[in-house]
Amino acid sequence: MTVFAYCRVSTNEQDTSAQREAVLKRYPSAVVREEKASGTSRSGRPVLELLLEVLTDGDVLVVWKLDRLARNLLDLQNIVADVERKGASLEIIDQQINTSSASGRAFLQMLGVFAEFENNLRRERQMAGIARAKQAGAFRGSQKRINREAIAELVQRNTSPSKIASQLRISRQSVYRITQELTGQTKIP
Repeated sequence: MTVFAYCRVSTNEQDTSAQREAVLKRYPSAVVREEKASGTSRSGRPVLELLLEVLTDGDVLVVWKLDRLARNLLDLQNIVADVERKGASLEIIDQQINTSSASGRAFLQMLGVFAEFENNLRRERQMAGIARAKQAGAFRGSQKRINREAIAELVQRNTSPSKIASQLRISRQSVYRITQELTGQTKIP
């Protein structure tokens, strides 16, 4: 039996030290894997996918809190199903849940419903705040970060899209998109 710990934070400014410490206090020999990715969806989380892939019969996947693993019920159910399909179990330290028992699985489902509800409430509050800020003229959305004039100038100099992207530290797709917006052409001359 191997204990795998999954520690996740959403941004580069955050760190996983509290999660790692909580897991290692309970399981000193746990294999700890960390990820910086949004928890609103299961997609875009390669470390989690790798852990789910390597689990085998009798292993335990441990997370510190439920919201570190999933923030919506469907993702949670799919993750639990993947863990159980491998013959492994899931443990959530903070809520003292272990899916190796029927009561643990039932309690986890209930918490998943509340976690999704909380996430939806947060999103509604955020949207209401943005609407109020727009009415007050204080919210203008995200500012454009790409220097369109620089792209236009480099295109006129016949600079390749790859070189433009590299020089301006943007994607080639952005170069193509902005060039098309500025010139109406799909190809850079």
